[in-house]
Amino acid sequence: MLDGWVCAFLLVLSWSVEVIDASAGDADPRYRGCITQCQETGCIGQRCFPNCKFSSDGEFIDRPWYMQQEPLYLQWKKWDCQGDCRYYCMLDREKERESHNLGPVKYHGKWPFRRIYGMQEPASVAFSALNLAMHFHGWVSFFILIHYKLPLKDGKKAYYEYAGLWHMYGLLSLNSWFWSAVFHSRDVDLTEKLDYSSAVVLLGYSLILAILRTFSIRDEATRVMVAAPLIAFVTTHVMYINFYLLDYVCVVMAVAQLSMWAVWAGVSNHPSRWKLWLVVIAGGLAMLLEIYDFPPHQGLFDAHALWHATTIPLTYIWWSFIRDDAEFRTSNLLKKAK
Repeated sequence: MLDGWVCAFLLVLSWSVEVIDASAGDADPRYRGCITQCQETGCIGQRCFPNCKFSSDGEFIDRPWYMQQEPLYLQWKKWDCQGDCRYYCMLDREKERESHNLGPVKYHGKWPFRRIYGMQEPASVAFSALNLAMHFHGWVSFFILIHYKLPLKDGKKAYYEYAGLWHMYGLLSLNSWFWSAVFHSRDVDLTEKLDYSSAVVLLGYSLILAILRTFSIRDEATRVMVAAPLIAFVTTHVMYINFYLLDYVCVVMAVAQLSMWAVWAGVSNHPSRWKLWLVVIAGGLAMLLEIYDFPPHQGLFDAHALWHATTIPLTYIWWSFIRDDAEFRTSNLLKKAK
């Protein structure tokens, strides 16, 4: 369910990417002049960058990462010449603005973040990692509940008909939050596409899962009939957002699954339906952080980072509902079997 809010954020982010060259910071003549000087000389004042290398005839040498000699994990902590020039010109310009009592502005579509160990948005990286850890904890606890605490059919298969589906959800969630952490660590075209694609795949699968659970679809043939067109659609949509742009379809899928869970919580007699309401309402309120979008405090904690922080306890509650649902369905099936 939380994946709906993820996709809504991606749409907001896509709008900012479309106007990436129109940010107030990178339109500043002083900032542009600093960038030009840095890329021509490899230095900003007394600060020079080893990644800005020039040949004997004065041509800039920009070797791709796969031709460098250092291990990849060391290369990941470093930035290329353009990245260093933009970062330190941004810091210098922001110091000048602060001295004139002016607030921070965006550069190339992003707020001025302070790097830590080479990470571009360290707070978002940390909170993404914590979300990944929370999903891992939730998935492992669900696995232990299903296979070691609840009774099994003939000692092998779980009574809970949706166990396999939730296992796949857990794996896709881990993949999505992993690439979220990587993307916030280093925003390049590849990490951006992997983050977007993973989030959309998780959202599409979550929609399928919402349909199957809220409509109590347990027959395998019916499940395939429901899932097949949605899988084809999500696959096509992933290709679309990678080669064109992120569009409103993502939000439609998000709203659809959130509405299904909310309505089902209202009409069902599920003992843990209050957890569904809590996740839907709290998740909606947390998305207000994305709309507000304030600059990062101390160069670290912006609205998006705090939104990632709010999803950590909601993820715990969400997996708690999944475990409760497994116990509830298993109990009902055992009663019918007697």
